[in-house]
Amino acid sequence: MNWWSPDIFAAKQHNLEVRMNVIRAIRGFFEMQGFWEVETPALQVQPGGEVHVHAFRTEITSPDLQTRQTCYLHTSPELAMKKLLVAGCERIYQICPVYRNAEGSSIHTHEFKMLEWYRTDADYEDIMQDTIALFRHVAEAANIKSLKHKGSESNPFAQWQKISVCEAFLKYAEIDLSAFLPPCVNTLAKVASEKGYRVSEDDSWDDLFFRIFMEKIEPQLGQGVPTILYDYPAHMAALSKVKTSNPKLAERFEVYVCGLELANAFTELTDAKIQKERFEADMAQKEVIYGSAWPVDDDFIAALEYGMPEAGGIALGVDRLAMLMSGADDIKDVLFCE
Repeated sequence: MNWWSPDIFAAKQHNLEVRMNVIRAIRGFFEMQGFWEVETPALQVQPGGEVHVHAFRTEITSPDLQTRQTCYLHTSPELAMKKLLVAGCERIYQICPVYRNAEGSSIHTHEFKMLEWYRTDADYEDIMQDTIALFRHVAEAANIKSLKHKGSESNPFAQWQKISVCEAFLKYAEIDLSAFLPPCVNTLAKVASEKGYRVSEDDSWDDLFFRIFMEKIEPQLGQGVPTILYDYPAHMAALSKVKTSNPKLAERFEVYVCGLELANAFTELTDAKIQKERFEADMAQKEVIYGSAWPVDDDFIAALEYGMPEAGGIALGVDRLAMLMSGADDIKDVLFCE
């Protein structure tokens, strides 16, 4: 039956009411914290910075129909929001639709709702505290005692688990990843093979990382209480500052609840030269893997050259949060239209 059938739609009415309460509570939280709610264009020269994310491509046509400029629907409002930090905004958030091609599963869809917030004079540890406070505020406002997904539960009001990526590999996969950070791909392959993981001759370091992570680590995260997984390998965080104490790691964290990844955060990189080099390297890799790449947003690089203040920021999937708050197992069950 079609999603707009009254019987089908009625079955998810409770989930949609929870979704509305979640979004209302998010806005209330940031209003109390003195944030501005901002809006940025969905059409961008560079839709994002991710190697393995795919964007929708389109064109802007001039009024006389003689010229066309290639652009993309944004996969995140991140670059535009950081330009607002350069412009003088200090505490900003946005709830907006974002678009990612080649997506589709019970937790993925090609158009979904993203919450992003940024604040100056902050780092990823400050954003961790924001995130915990936001989850608790939203759960309390929506009268939710625990977060649920596919038979698992997680209590946002209890003390959250904080574990580094290297600690998680040691705890759940029995691999001391700190000894095999890039470019040690051959050594990691040897250890992974000895531990019984499938290893191919053409595996990259990332292939091995994600194979082990998806099999042994991700399912363990956010069980009972939400998990903050922090300090990723530096090359996996193109928009993040590296740690002063260990340049092989980046000040990046992700949030997991009931084994479901929900948010991605950084201490933001403000160095224009390093940022451009990272973008160019990632887009070169994207070209090799997928046969196409995005142009670098030179206006964003110019904004960084002008001077972006120290800041922390995060992107959080609103639909997945609504799933956890309502207990829905499929993202379609928290969407008004499919």
